[in-house]
Amino acid sequence: MPLSYPTFLAFRRIFGAFPLRTTVLGLIAAIALPALPLRAPVLASDGPQTMPVSDIKPGMRGVAYTIFEGDTVEQVDLVVLGVMKNALGPKQDVILVQLLGDKAEHNGVVAGMSGSPVYFDGKLAGAISLKLGIFTKEAIGGVTPIANMLDAAKAGDAPPSTVRAPSSGAASTARVPLPAEFSRLTSAGGGQFLVPIETPLISAGLYPGTLAQFDDQLSSWGVAVMAGGTAPASPEDAQLKPGEMVGVDLIRGDLSLSTGCTVTTVEADRVTACGHPIFGFGDVALPMSRAHVITTLASSMASTKIISTGGIIGTLTGDRTTAITGKLGAGPPMVPMEIKLDTPTVQKDFHFQVIENPQLTPLLIAVATYNGIVGSPAYGEGSTLQLDGSIELKGHTPVRLDDMFAPTDAPIPSGYMVAMAVQSAFAQIYSNPYELPDIEKIDLHLRSLAERRLAMIDNAWIEKSEVQPGETVSAKVLLRPYRGAPFIQEIAITIPNEVARGPLQLVISGADTVNRNIQFLAASSQAQLPGLEELINLVNRERHNDCLYATLLQPTPTLLVEDKEMPNAPVSEINVLNERHNPGGARLLWQSTAGQWSVEMHQVIAGEHALTITVK
Repeated sequence: MPLSYPTFLAFRRIFGAFPLRTTVLGLIAAIALPALPLRAPVLASDGPQTMPVSDIKPGMRGVAYTIFEGDTVEQVDLVVLGVMKNALGPKQDVILVQLLGDKAEHNGVVAGMSGSPVYFDGKLAGAISLKLGIFTKEAIGGVTPIANMLDAAKAGDAPPSTVRAPSSGAASTARVPLPAEFSRLTSAGGGQFLVPIETPLISAGLYPGTLAQFDDQLSSWGVAVMAGGTAPASPEDAQLKPGEMVGVDLIRGDLSLSTGCTVTTVEADRVTACGHPIFGFGDVALPMSRAHVITTLASSMASTKIISTGGIIGTLTGDRTTAITGKLGAGPPMVPMEIKLDTPTVQKDFHFQVIENPQLTPLLIAVATYNGIVGSPAYGEGSTLQLDGSIELKGHTPVRLDDMFAPTDAPIPSGYMVAMAVQSAFAQIYSNPYELPDIEKIDLHLRSLAERRLAMIDNAWIEKSEVQPGETVSAKVLLRPYRGAPFIQEIAITIPNEVARGPLQLVISGADTVNRNIQFLAASSQAQLPGLEELINLVNRERHNDCLYATLLQPTPTLLVEDKEMPNAPVSEINVLNERHNPGGARLLWQSTAGQWSVEMHQVIAGEHALTITVK
């Protein structure tokens, strides 16, 4: 018979000051508790017998199944310390256990162990999902009850074509405070918490420079980035059993990013794993792959499984508080992505597939872009990058991605600026409020130019300050390139015949100045435009930053409404907007563009200079 809980506490008080190997927890495992008859867990597709939380008592011995190396599922003995009622929320109990044995003592509770099924007397009770803080010497973990995990599996599978993840942030990382009696039981000091076991984010082909730029953003989703690998797909990949590993792929191809968890149940084609969320997105449609354990890395801070991922074996359909759930079979569609980088000596081509998810895809696109750029041995941080790319959408005009990016004295690589520009454009289109876009392909072609191609506008002047309508004058601009001799660039300006008489402003600038109105429209007109095509057209109107611009402004109002700029707006239109209490997305500017001219400079132009001319 198992020890009663009072007897257990009495043993703990007697032996509490002893070292770990002689604590009552060790004695319970070795002496005090008789070996209970453990039946082998059900590993077939039929549903296993389950044990409710009400039957779990302190001192009960059980087993967990997990992998420490290779594909061999191993048995880990454990003992129940107690049940924490409503620990994760109403009717969300946690079973507190200690893992026993040499491997448990050496490794502790391991990242990637989440989902390891726990059995008592051959009945499935739940899955290991929580651990006791960091730097803990005892392998104390929390078990998510199987009933809660099966509730997540019953939540329903949304069709992949219509899945939209909620707009909330990363999965909850709320800590579960350890009750006082369990703190005494486990020799834990004050402030100890049960926290979700880290979900490893396995990377293959991720350069250290990429990780340095994006580690904080990736870690904010509750995953721990670590090196791993990929394995060839095998016909046996889909023959999944409890205790084995499953991956959730984020990027596949020349760069691979996948999370890994342990499988808790396999019933027919339904898989339940992890015992906690990965991202907490609810209904999802993400590729599910077979994962293999290369080895387990022991660490006093956070032990982890080093994992490789194989072929796609199905679709992850649910990512909820108590489990992730999926369906074996075909995987969901992914976004194809190609990056070609040309340098003076080398050409590199990279091919990826990226998941479709509103929260993660823009970030993953940026990661893949930057990784492709720094993947060329000829790329250097002092290089200027010329981007020529597109986002292809089914049934819509392609989104153009054309610009130049020169490094500055700020500690921001030009490759990172490219990645952020691609991420921003993609996020605007993919997260639009009009329709779920069908992304056919992202195609990026980058040319690396050895020198830093950047020039600042230092001064500007015109040959005459009084002009006539229809007259052509020359504006001269003094440009100061990076570590080069200053030079003068002329722009021919023809005064429009219909321009207003009187003083006008001529603004000499780079693209940042002339794009302000377009960027405002794109940001403020969400849900105000007729549809996605209009949003694409608005994004495509942005000017390139390798040109020098001259913009003639006259003192008449401009209305910015939806995707339209309406210069020289009459007072009657402004009054109509005022009567409608200025609907969302409308903005009134007190100047209108009378004309705009540009000269291609083949280098990034920064700064601006304003001049006054008078039209007679």
